[in-house]
Amino acid sequence: MHVDDLITLLDSAPLPGEGGYFRRTYEGAIGTNERAVFSVIYYLLTAEQPRSALHYLPIAETYHFYLGDPVQMLVLQPDWSGKELLLGSDVFSGQEVQTMVPAQCWHGSYLCAGGKFALMGTTMTPGYMDKDYKGADRDLLQRQYPEFSKQIEKLTGNL
Repeated sequence: MHVDDLITLLDSAPLPGEGGYFRRTYEGAIGTNERAVFSVIYYLLTAEQPRSALHYLPIAETYHFYLGDPVQMLVLQPDWSGKELLLGSDVFSGQEVQTMVPAQCWHGSYLCAGGKFALMGTTMTPGYMDKDYKGADRDLLQRQYPEFSKQIEKLTGNL
């Protein structure tokens, strides 16, 4: 399997600003607040698009790992704590096939060194809206989360 074939098969497009490829696959009914009740996407990282840039969302986002190579994720929480997770299919070595990033957190991820691709999905309830996305200010986050300075650099710097 070639990654370009997977992009075509899933009808995915580049995700501007964040990186990777995506396709919205499902969306719930629009509620009174003009927001979908839920939204679901495919999300693909590749060797050419290996990173989901560090970003903030006001709504929780659940990640589902489907196939491919492991992905390192950083989550920075509002209480100034943070954690790193490894998403992947090898659950016996501590990789996670599903994780939830709480609301009001900064998070980003990257394909582990040597990886060719990782196919994931995300689910948000209520659904995602473009106005929810907020890109990271590297200097500010490095001051607020100094113990994660190197990871913040990797998730906000140039590829």
